[in-house]
Amino acid sequence: MKKFLTILILILSSLPVFSSPGTIVTYTIDPEKNAWDHNNKGIMYLEEKCYYAAIQEFKIAISLNPKAQSTAIYMNNLGKVYLIIGYPELALQCFEDAIKQYSLNFDFYMNLAKCYKRLGKTNEKLAEYRKLQGKNPVAGVMVGLLEEQNGNKRKAITTLDNFAMSEPDLLITPAVQKHIKDLVKELN
Repeated sequence: MKKFLTILILILSSLPVFSSPGTIVTYTIDPEKNAWDHNNKGIMYLEEKCYYAAIQEFKIAISLNPKAQSTAIYMNNLGKVYLIIGYPELALQCFEDAIKQYSLNFDFYMNLAKCYKRLGKTNEKLAEYRKLQGKNPVAGVMVGLLEEQNGNKRKAITTLDNFAMSEPDLLITPAVQKHIKDLVKELN
């Protein structure tokens, strides 16, 4: 009997469950990765035109990681959905929050300008941003985009070009330059 127990203990101690410490699998909850996953689900729902589900997924993504730079993209995506379904008031808050979170993404400004047009506030906001141009260099981007929304493409090109010349080192400048080229193509 003692030999049997000794052999049994030796066999059991050679099994990995009993011999190597720390083999228990642990799962770490990563809110950043989960937020990214929910954003991607929201994009899929948006492509399928399931707007309510897309809104919910974007809201989950935002709530999982509210202080990250990537959250600005989730806010922008949520704003796009609100614009599509006809709620520009809700979209406005999303685009403004996205710009507060990360102010160097040109798409955020373009969406904000479209939202102002849908709300009928282009002239009002154009006056506000013109006053800010000396204090905030990125205000020139909004002035140019609002001019474009008003149909003044030549003024938009000039304003955006002035911004690109005065701020060549900002991360937003290459996107502004590309947009200028697109506007010039439209005029020609």
